[in-house]
Amino acid sequence: MSTNTSTSTSTAASTRKKSGKQDKPENSPLPGQAISARPMAGDAIYERILGSIMEHRLTPGTKLVEEKLASIFGVNRTRVREVLARLSHEGLITTIPNRGAFVASPTPEEARNIFAARRLLEPALLRHLCEHTRPEHVAQLREHVAQEARARENNDRRAIIRLSGEFHIRIADMVENPVMSKMMRELASLTCLIIVLYDSPTVPACTHDEHGDIINAIAAGRAEDAVAAMIEHLNHIEEVLDMSAPPSEEEDLEEMLGMI
Repeated sequence: MSTNTSTSTSTAASTRKKSGKQDKPENSPLPGQAISARPMAGDAIYERILGSIMEHRLTPGTKLVEEKLASIFGVNRTRVREVLARLSHEGLITTIPNRGAFVASPTPEEARNIFAARRLLEPALLRHLCEHTRPEHVAQLREHVAQEARARENNDRRAIIRLSGEFHIRIADMVENPVMSKMMRELASLTCLIIVLYDSPTVPACTHDEHGDIINAIAAGRAEDAVAAMIEHLNHIEEVLDMSAPPSEEEDLEEMLGMI
């Protein structure tokens, strides 16, 4: 009888192993239905916060409380602190001693510096892309602009701003230079903060027609036309911003991160 019990237990364990199922640890603090859930990795938390910034769910001046973020993402405060340090290094959050971390609120001068940096970086990206463009590049960019158009039809302002920023990131990614992609990603994210801070409520800061002009020049391999269209596009965004607008008020973290 003891042998049969041992065999049965061994068989059950083997079956669980083959099926990928594991015994629930006796001291697990998690409920049964959540036993297979794992804490979010730092990169996933970073992407969630970054996405919330680009979609204007996390607005400039919002306080990022470590304890609350740890609870939202199901991780310890050390992991949250690492993510906040990364975002701080990229200029997307500001840490104030004895007060905490806040989503950055670029000043008008900082905003102008960011646009100046983009006017240096993006022409170089376009010249390289025009020399090495492939049909799939053009197709991907046209599909992206079609997504922008659908977001405008639905009056989805958050999606409009996110997609507008991602258009420029896509161009950088097509150049296949990780350093430039990282720079463009940071500049695009900072631009999203600038737009939510200073966008004129009656004038859209980014239009898909201008993106279409850039794509047409890329498709034709006309590098200088693409550069001219990009410079005009960036100038237009900067010109319609109202640099006198005050920062937005702080809102609820859980709601803005889409966790409820």
